[in-house]
Amino acid sequence: QVQLVESGGGSVQAGGSLRLSCAASGYAYYCMGWFRQAPGKEREGVAAIDSDGRTTYADSVKGRFTISKDNAKNTLYLQMNSLKPEDTAMYYCAADHLRRAVSDLETGRYEYWGQGTQVTVSS
Repeated sequence: QVQLVESGGGSVQAGGSLRLSCAASGYAYYCMGWFRQAPGKEREGVAAIDSDGRTTYADSVKGRFTISKDNAKNTLYLQMNSLKPEDTAMYYCAADHLRRAVSDLETGRYEYWGQGTQVTVSS
């Protein structure tokens, strides 16, 4: 049974850091990613990593966020530094078993989703 469980969200001041984790059950995934959704906005891709370790980032987080995974623990991470109030959102982990001919930051690319963890950044 596939299960993705996020943790690590919280409230921080602008300029602070958080590290999100996503514990994944099930078998190996080709691609995993982090998405976020702010109130009244569409869900957007933040960062993704494939089975070869190739990473993709949204322009808004490049240089501030780092995606990584620990294959032994089957856990995905998102290290978020220099957080801004506009980073406030519910953050979701996503996973997919297949290589697909779309951007790894597209929501439709993924089969499986976690329940989300809230990140709030105050100014």
